[in-house]
Amino acid sequence: MADDERPALDAATVRELLQRPAGPLARVEVVPRAGSTNADVVRDLRADPDGWPDLSLLVADHQEAGKGRRDRTWSTPPGTSVTCTFVVRPDVPAASLGWIPLLAGLGVVTAVRATAGVRAVLKWPNDVLVPAAEDVDGWGPYRKVGGILTEVVPGASGRPSAVVVGIGLNVLQSADELPVPSAGSLALAGARHVDRLGLLVALVTSLEEIAGRWRAAGGDAAGSGLDAEVAGVVATIGTRVRASLPGDAVVEGVAQGLDDDGALVLLDDEGLTQRVLAGDVHHVRATA
Repeated sequence: MADDERPALDAATVRELLQRPAGPLARVEVVPRAGSTNADVVRDLRADPDGWPDLSLLVADHQEAGKGRRDRTWSTPPGTSVTCTFVVRPDVPAASLGWIPLLAGLGVVTAVRATAGVRAVLKWPNDVLVPAAEDVDGWGPYRKVGGILTEVVPGASGRPSAVVVGIGLNVLQSADELPVPSAGSLALAGARHVDRLGLLVALVTSLEEIAGRWRAAGGDAAGSGLDAEVAGVVATIGTRVRASLPGDAVVEGVAQGLDDDGALVLLDDEGLTQRVLAGDVHHVRATA
């Protein structure tokens, strides 16, 4: 794809569309490049806890050293991706915060389906997938096009903690620009006439609606009906999975659904119910 088909994000336009009074966000910053938007926001919050208010957004036109789970990197060619970090300060019970990555994933899936016409889904807990023609080990008939990384920065003087929600989404990459066979992009998944600005605006709109419902219910995912909507887009549910847990433990079984706190519920090979709160989850083929 030619460089003129990958225009840089215009900072003024992004702010005009997304920052108050025209948009829903309290603060919007757009930088030409960043190492990691999450790392930059966390650093700023530790230096100035009030610097990023509730409903703020940092967007990097190009992110050079994005962070994934377990310190994995997320790097993309310039002009191909949406890379951003949201800051929210939800006044909800601490036990409800585990839903944030899943709710963010629901927002990404909703925005992708609406703008790109691609049937995106989630792999629990924080990977965004699109359909693929062939299976990839650990991913099944999908390719990863996005990821979500959340971090909690404790609040000061009794204020709610700031939750930093980083989102990276591959939009325009060609096959030779992807780092591993399990990676994909919206363009390769069949998206047509999708641009990064439109996708970013749709993402903010979707996340605002979801966050509003969740907050109105006091952080109760079931009370807001969002638990069922999340479960409806989590492709992990109903499949056979292998979960690599903290401490090198491994459990294998069939994913049954989500628990009240967003944990993945597995029925293991001994018929016991297991709750997975954290760890890598791999989709595996069922044996005959």
